[in-house]
Amino acid sequence: MEFAKVTTLMKATALELAILTGHLALYPTGIAAERLAPAPPDAPAGGLARGRRPVLLLHGFVDNRSVFVLLRRSLARHGRDGIESLNYSPLTCDLRAAAELLGRRVDEIRARTGHAEVDIVGHSLGGLIARYYVQCLGGDARVRTLVMLGTPHAGTTVARLAAAHPLVRQMRPGSEVLRELAGPARGCRTRFVSFWSDLDQVMVPVETARLDHPDLVVHNVRVSGIGHLALPVHPTVAAGVREALDAGGPGIPAGRGEEPGASSVA
Repeated sequence: MEFAKVTTLMKATALELAILTGHLALYPTGIAAERLAPAPPDAPAGGLARGRRPVLLLHGFVDNRSVFVLLRRSLARHGRDGIESLNYSPLTCDLRAAAELLGRRVDEIRARTGHAEVDIVGHSLGGLIARYYVQCLGGDARVRTLVMLGTPHAGTTVARLAAAHPLVRQMRPGSEVLRELAGPARGCRTRFVSFWSDLDQVMVPVETARLDHPDLVVHNVRVSGIGHLALPVHPTVAAGVREALDAGGPGIPAGRGEEPGASSVA
């Protein structure tokens, strides 16, 4: 059994290194902000557009929109045409400022497309920024589903030497921002789906990427055998993201895995 665990960890680590190499090559392509998609023909001025909600992708710490190249392609292949990405500045020092920027972009998308709501997919810190927008800035009236990939909901203790950066401090257990998010959120209308991996070496402990809050509608999805960088890349995770975004009812589909409210997808 121990040999199997070591083998799985070695495979996951090799995959992380391969993904990191590829991402570093793609990183320059995602530095500039993307061109905004034009309004669809079914978006009447002042009215509500038909079809699927727009999807906004939000990257993690010191990253950019290039991290979503494969996930975006997967969503587009399965009928999602209103996909956009938001880059927030690497000089951002306050998660709350990034959440305000996100809110402005969401309002702009709604006005441009005619959709009353959008969906958001956030990787790592991006998921935490989006959660803050939804819970603390009224974003639950505008965001139908928030999918988070490897997000430190309870804080991560990794990279202690990087704690001098304000954003890293805000991702530490017990930070002011995390205490705000742990507070009451009664009546929050957004549906939350949080993917967490049992081999995520950036989330320490790995369970910090589970979202447990008594006032939120949450579905935690346990991913086995891949690391942090693989979450926005792995095809099985992409399938889970599509399923979460396409869920039609007011709740989240019941879990299929060993844990209550969680699923193993890889």
